[in-house]
Amino acid sequence: QVKLMESGGGSVQAGGSLTLSCAASGFVHSKTMMGWVRQAPGKKREGVAVLDSDGSTFYAESVKERFTISKDKAKNILYLQMSSLKPEDTAVYYCTAEYGGGLGRWHLLNHEEFDYWGQGTQVTVSS
Repeated sequence: QVKLMESGGGSVQAGGSLTLSCAASGFVHSKTMMGWVRQAPGKKREGVAVLDSDGSTFYAESVKERFTISKDKAKNILYLQMSSLKPEDTAVYYCTAEYGGGLGRWHLLNHEEFDYWGQGTQVTVSS
């Protein structure tokens, strides 16, 4: 059974940095695509970043040059390094995953198609 557990959320002032982590377990093989999706209060979910199975990365325009997605393969932990945070980055951030790869850009836009989701972690950015 695949499990995703996020951590690292919290409160930070605008311009600050945070790193989210997602501990993944239960995958039966290593070819997986993982990503981060966020939902701000009163808004629809938004794909933030995707790490495809071949190492390709894809980012929402709103976070390019500020966020970095990466993975520690040995520990099976996905990260989202966030810098120059803005109040509009305030949201619940979800770790997502599914088997396979090659559709990273599509999954960024169609994030609801991810098969596995974590419980989410709150990020609050104050001005």
